[in-house]
Amino acid sequence: MNFLSSPRNISTALMYSFAQHPEVAVVDEPLYAHYLRHQTTVAEHPGREAVLASQENDGEKVVAAMLNDDYGKPCVIFKQMTHHLIALDLAFLDRMQNILLIRDPRAILSSYGKVVSEVSAQDVGIGQQHELYHTLKAAGKLTAVVDSARLLQNPAGVLSRLCAAIGIAYTPAMLQWPAGPRPEDGVWAPYWYANVHASTGFQPYVPKDYPLPPHLEAIAEACQPLYATLLEAAL
Repeated sequence: MNFLSSPRNISTALMYSFAQHPEVAVVDEPLYAHYLRHQTTVAEHPGREAVLASQENDGEKVVAAMLNDDYGKPCVIFKQMTHHLIALDLAFLDRMQNILLIRDPRAILSSYGKVVSEVSAQDVGIGQQHELYHTLKAAGKLTAVVDSARLLQNPAGVLSRLCAAIGIAYTPAMLQWPAGPRPEDGVWAPYWYANVHASTGFQPYVPKDYPLPPHLEAIAEACQPLYATLLEAAL
């Protein structure tokens, strides 16, 4: 099962949440090294060499492992970034359940721009999510769309509906996790996961304004209609 997320979403918190489920194993961004090998943008990813050294770089081999390896639980969830799905045959998505995790583009860009410089629309994956939405929906392979704000506003309710869509039982244990790193964390965690490592559950939703510099504002404006379409389908 794939959680197909934009970056700087609450994908890691959602991964930690599902890691509390007794029937679920989680895997953190298995295609990150593959993406770095094939990246077409100029964004500099912190810890790039460590990521490449830590994972299989051949995406086709990664996909074969996702489809065939034994992860020790009845259900395995792969936390994926949609922009990582490049230079790859995406037919494997037809053999899995797929959940799109979305967030307001301004919130994404405000956070992402603090870690990565020279950000382009391709780096945040919203266009890719929009394309995947239509492709997966047409093929009958889209299980659900989850919006981060709605999840934070009602964690138990959204998680219950998501579990029902996936076909597993919801458990309140998914609302809390121990503070600190998890063994599933990728080597990139020190650069990206400070907030979730300090948490023990989903943080309350707080509406914010996200003032952006002009180049990021232009990306946000271009992505906003795509996000609006996805939001209409969200749980």
